[in-house]
Amino acid sequence: MGKVIKKLMGKGIVVMPGAFNGISAKLVEKAGFKALYISGAGLVNGVMAMPDVGLLTMTEVQTQAGYIINAVNIPCIVDGDTGFGETANVMRMVKGLEGVGVAGVHIEDQELPKKCGHLSGKRLVSPHTMAEKIASAVEARKDPDFIIIARTDARGVEDIKKAIERANIYLEAGADVIFPEALQSKEEFITFKKEVNAPLLANMTEFGKTPFITVSEFEDMGYSIVIFPLTGFRVMLKAVQEALEKLKAEGTQKDLIEKMLTRKGLYELIDYNDYEGIDKKISNKFK
Repeated sequence: MGKVIKKLMGKGIVVMPGAFNGISAKLVEKAGFKALYISGAGLVNGVMAMPDVGLLTMTEVQTQAGYIINAVNIPCIVDGDTGFGETANVMRMVKGLEGVGVAGVHIEDQELPKKCGHLSGKRLVSPHTMAEKIASAVEARKDPDFIIIARTDARGVEDIKKAIERANIYLEAGADVIFPEALQSKEEFITFKKEVNAPLLANMTEFGKTPFITVSEFEDMGYSIVIFPLTGFRVMLKAVQEALEKLKAEGTQKDLIEKMLTRKGLYELIDYNDYEGIDKKISNKFK
């Protein structure tokens, strides 16, 4: 699937909304997007209701990613946090993610316990340590099109100059794509692109350090991928919260019906009739 993303990047910017489970991934695909992003925060917030501080294990991420990938026919990029350890752990992660059909992974240069990239108080590993992780990821992949993305959080800890320096070190280590996290202005994105000669990934998250920038603006700046990690997740949570408050107050869901996906709509989304058809076909063979 990495080859698919590379082909898409050759045609223009690739927009990847975040998915946090199989059904949200189906919605991303149905909306017409050609690829999706599996956010570590989306998984740990959604599955465990816990913060994004490196609490999910590698096998848990692999398992959840596998459910999502099996639900859709579009390629998926996965948040690999800090690689779940040092070089040997990174190699195991890459092999495991390739095994469930992931198209690529990004690894960040934070120390554990890590934090959301848009929060203060982050700590970085040395550029050399991160370069070793990138090199080990490249060494471990079996598919040369599996995409290794190096994320640097240096802008929020040091400055953009240091972020650029680190990005170029990570490129030399073999990264295919660079992900500069938490840049704080359009001018910084432009500067980063001028100084880093590589495909770049932009994170257009909400409530963070980065101002709202449109997909077309990112494309004009020369970025190859833009992710929207938690847009759908946050909208969903707000909608569910309001629905439950109304249900508690009124004792009926009657006035919420118009806001619901119907039973028919849900069954169409999950291909319910296809399963019934397969069941009937197999059953008829033994009559």
